[in-house]
Amino acid sequence: MAFNHTAFSDTHLVFSALKTNKYSHVKNCSTSVSRFILLGFPCTREIQILLFSVFFGSYILTVIGNLCIICVVRWDHWLQTPMYILLANFSFLEIWFITSTVPNMLANLLSDISTISFSSCFLQFYFFFSMGTTETFLSAMAFDRYLAICRPLRYPTVMTVQRCIRVGACCWTCGFLYFPLPIYLISQLPFCCLNKIDHFLCDPGPLIKLSWVPAPVTEIICATYNSVLIFSTLIFITSSYTLVIRAVLRVPSAEGRHKAFSMCGSHLAVVSLFCVSIMVLYVSPTAGNPAGIQKYVTLFYSVLTSLFNPSIYSLHNKEMKEALRKLFRTVRFSQRHGKNL
Repeated sequence: MAFNHTAFSDTHLVFSALKTNKYSHVKNCSTSVSRFILLGFPCTREIQILLFSVFFGSYILTVIGNLCIICVVRWDHWLQTPMYILLANFSFLEIWFITSTVPNMLANLLSDISTISFSSCFLQFYFFFSMGTTETFLSAMAFDRYLAICRPLRYPTVMTVQRCIRVGACCWTCGFLYFPLPIYLISQLPFCCLNKIDHFLCDPGPLIKLSWVPAPVTEIICATYNSVLIFSTLIFITSSYTLVIRAVLRVPSAEGRHKAFSMCGSHLAVVSLFCVSIMVLYVSPTAGNPAGIQKYVTLFYSVLTSLFNPSIYSLHNKEMKEALRKLFRTVRFSQRHGKNL
């Protein structure tokens, strides 16, 4: 990645001013910071247009894919079981998760100067992290698979549709109540006049680094929140699937083992991609990860995993593929019937 001499010179000027008090207004300018500049992906105009096309196509495919899952679960009464209701809930979450960042990123790619207001920045921060947290809480899908495979006789009574809906609602509520404190603490930091964020969204690491005073308490609180969330999720999922694998290996028929693994493998693959990505960035948000690495890892777990999720869940699930085929046949039949009328 090319070294940004301008950013380095500006930062050096600010810190020199703070040390010498030569520019008394530098220290007080944090009160007037009303906008941030998102540097995004600095490149030529042609490359920006190419990136816009790629990200726009990915966004449309993600929304369509997840809408198909939601529609097929709603349309096919055979799929209105706890497993698929949780999957439809997850798909609904994925649509809003990617919508919290990608439209703004697309607009910035077409703009000469990519700015975002202070309030919009922290609003995006809140919704992006709240929905990401909700996605980790939806590891309840692992518990659903554990009950279905390891406790099949108790599964219909323990995991009813009503209880599944309550679990989903609890995940959403906890997700949106988890991060307000770290976000509030970061919003109260005194930001320097060089309000440039080397990212395509408002992320905690770049925001904390933008403060002209050290914030060790805020960093520790953010790291603690992230660590508790990530590692508790990983422990819960690992424990559930360890028990699942042990039970699957006892299944006498190869067909039964294959069906059980196909039910769990897709969720395990999605969760692994998501958790490993956020672990790299957020266990310690200011650990010194290069800005380029932060951007591309965030791009991976916020855009690409959302793009892969519909194909992972549908292509590795026989019931979902069959229901999708029925839905498409019904839609085509309705269109032809409507034309004949």
